[in-house]
Amino acid sequence: MMESVERPFGELPAALVDEVLKRTEDLSQKLLDDFEQVRARRQEWRGGLEQAGLLHRDAELPYMPIPTTCGIDGSYAVERLLASDLVAAAAVAVEGLTPPSETRHWPEPRHLVWVETESHEAESGTVLRAVMIGMELELASRAPHEVVFLDGSLTTPLIYFNQALNKSRDTTHLRTTTHFLDRIASALEAYLMILTSTRSDRCWLAIPKYTTRREIGLEMGWPDTYDDRGLLSFLLEPGEYTRPRLLQQPPEPWHLNLAPLEPGSRERAERMAEKIASSLSEIQVLYYRPYLWLPALRVEMSRAVAENQARLATALHGIRHQCGTPAVMEPYPLYMADRMVKHLPKAIPTFVNCRPHVYHL
Repeated sequence: MMESVERPFGELPAALVDEVLKRTEDLSQKLLDDFEQVRARRQEWRGGLEQAGLLHRDAELPYMPIPTTCGIDGSYAVERLLASDLVAAAAVAVEGLTPPSETRHWPEPRHLVWVETESHEAESGTVLRAVMIGMELELASRAPHEVVFLDGSLTTPLIYFNQALNKSRDTTHLRTTTHFLDRIASALEAYLMILTSTRSDRCWLAIPKYTTRREIGLEMGWPDTYDDRGLLSFLLEPGEYTRPRLLQQPPEPWHLNLAPLEPGSRERAERMAEKIASSLSEIQVLYYRPYLWLPALRVEMSRAVAENQARLATALHGIRHQCGTPAVMEPYPLYMADRMVKHLPKAIPTFVNCRPHVYHL
């Protein structure tokens, strides 16, 4: 491993390396030109944000005590073996740095796991990913903390559920599909609670690591080559955030294909799906840069949180308190949950090798 780090081109043909180097000669200049354009227009674009009333500081919000926090993340893996596949999915919850006065105890376990052997199926990963998302939502709904961080967008569960439901008719032979269809109602219930909760002592925040959304860029007329998060990382000063605004909506209304469910459970699921679709049309998004070393964070939340100054202050205070070190580029509990659960795919081959009579392809 150390040798591969020290000699990254060691296993590549020399001719291939030469061609790659030739094709990347101009890349550094192109990147520099992009940075120069942003720097040259920074004041202009910041002025536009101020004139539109989109620029605010966290100091303007009421002071709230440091909230308790936790982060939820998941991972899944499909190990292709000779005669079958080994599939595994897991979701974990990690508590954030606790305030000095916190005394509550969150009992373990703080994880959910699904492991199964399946026949070879190209779409097993699609269904398995939906199982993973469902476990994340269930853990998040049970968390007793004031601020719960979710990895990804609040729209991600609906997208992954739809993909799995569309493939479920072709994968009825998979035990993972049966498990997913049995648990979809519980996952939708947790999803709906996260989107619609009006509790003053709890809020759920989705913080995606990667996003191409341009709600503010479209409104401000910024170049199409920049997404909101990338550009606002240059424009926002430490402690600034953008005014909450509606999440960018898709061309077609949100929907969930529940036809694969049994008639007995479909009616209840359809009622929840309608409320979920309605709630997604009201989701609010803002960008917040708590510190100089941190890029702007995209934060998605329910309307009840965004429109209440005290709850919004608690949410931003929770983010700021969990981003106190330059080594971590997202809230601490999300970072730790990601590090823990992403070891699952790496560990699957070890589990396989510990079992007798299992052969790789």
